[in-house]
Amino acid sequence: MASSDQDLNQIPEIAAWQVLPANLQHPAVYRLIESSLAEDLSPDADPNALGQDIFSRDVTSTATLDQDQRLNGKITAKSSGVVAGLPVAAAVFKRVDAEISFIRLVLDGEEVQPGQVLAEVFGPGQAILVAERTALNFLGRLSGIATLTNQYVDAVLGTKSIILDTRKTAPGFRLLDKYAVRQGGGSNHRMGLYDMALIKDNHIDAAGGVAQAIQKVHQHIGGQIPIEVEVKNLDELQTALTCTVDRILLDNMDLSTMREAVKIAGGRVALEASGNVSLTTVRDIAETGVDFISVGALTHSAPVFDVSLRLVKRG
Repeated sequence: MASSDQDLNQIPEIAAWQVLPANLQHPAVYRLIESSLAEDLSPDADPNALGQDIFSRDVTSTATLDQDQRLNGKITAKSSGVVAGLPVAAAVFKRVDAEISFIRLVLDGEEVQPGQVLAEVFGPGQAILVAERTALNFLGRLSGIATLTNQYVDAVLGTKSIILDTRKTAPGFRLLDKYAVRQGGGSNHRMGLYDMALIKDNHIDAAGGVAQAIQKVHQHIGGQIPIEVEVKNLDELQTALTCTVDRILLDNMDLSTMREAVKIAGGRVALEASGNVSLTTVRDIAETGVDFISVGALTHSAPVFDVSLRLVKRG
């Protein structure tokens, strides 16, 4: 996702953002972490309210822990899967208190087993407990997406099909959700409405047909970004093949129609299958010979990966 110099200047020079990989050091991620912490700590959910009195807003921790009490603990997987989001969790802890040490024991993209320790935290106890739930929420969501993506990738092994995500992400989570897909072995479709022209049925209807819609897009963008067009039957496919596009999306076609579409296209343009894709159907879809399979479920229906943080008194 492109960033202007002005946008990047909105990210404070604090330790929290330095633990993020370069492709996540973006104002959207910064704002998401800020607002997520503010939900717990500020009645008006104002990220700018995160100030020196941050710990006093956790009424339980300030009541049960001494101010100078230090804790250590372990973040542990409670099921098997693929980890994603450890740098984001680290950023949450360090955003609350830069004194917190976050030690990763595995890397994002690694497969883990139940009971395996993913990371350890050390530092001021009140700060750790303030950050705990927000950090685990990020880690659980992103690891869930990575785990489900990996299951789809495994299901099509041996075929040429590449598993893609979609824009069906949680609002505000686009960069993180798509990062998690990559950690699970999948690939990203377009990031937003600006980096690929995807001509869908509503665009086609509004423009008066497949060819007309493609022509209008070419006139507007002049080959600056890739163009993909959605087709719902073989007649529309034939029309699309007479035009210049980078990819054709086969929308909700059955397997026999997809196989015929692959034969008709003959490798002249990349084909993407979409619609009615599940773990039980994805292998059959891949075996039709399509180049890509886009799966909305990767980001809109992934079960949360269960992780826990157990703390012990350090001193």
